[in-house]
Amino acid sequence: MSLVAAFVGYFYANDNLAFRVVTRYDKVVGEYLVDGGFVNKQAIENVSDQGATIFAPVPKPKDAGRDPHSPLPSVPETMGAWRKRMGTDQDMVVYKDRASTAECVNAIARNRGLQQFRVRGLRKVKTVLLWYALAHNMMRGVALRLKQTARPHYVMA
Repeated sequence: MSLVAAFVGYFYANDNLAFRVVTRYDKVVGEYLVDGGFVNKQAIENVSDQGATIFAPVPKPKDAGRDPHSPLPSVPETMGAWRKRMGTDQDMVVYKDRASTAECVNAIARNRGLQQFRVRGLRKVKTVLLWYALAHNMMRGVALRLKQTARPHYVMA
């Protein structure tokens, strides 16, 4: 089983996230699902060097007549492979699933008021996020258990 990481925020090239995950957890993430607005060449190369697969939409080319999924001759091989792979139906389906996994959690967080932090300092912000994640997971667990045990109600006439 491979680990999957979904990112809807920034995916920095100089902040090698794949390396940090391996260092902290001693596991390699198998697939990265990255928001299309924040993917970049260096990040794709960093993730490919770790042996992981990145799923992100290919940006529209400046030349409207060029196929966005055809590799450019001036880019590294990893970028060309990513462009070609993202043109397949199978990988497009995988990327479309990102919205149902990552976007839902972000929408729920915003609806519950997690838009701005009222604390200062990285430790305090991390504490707020961990408490939020714990509360979210508990509420999802309760909702899933209720869904499993729910029985249809019949009205006796």
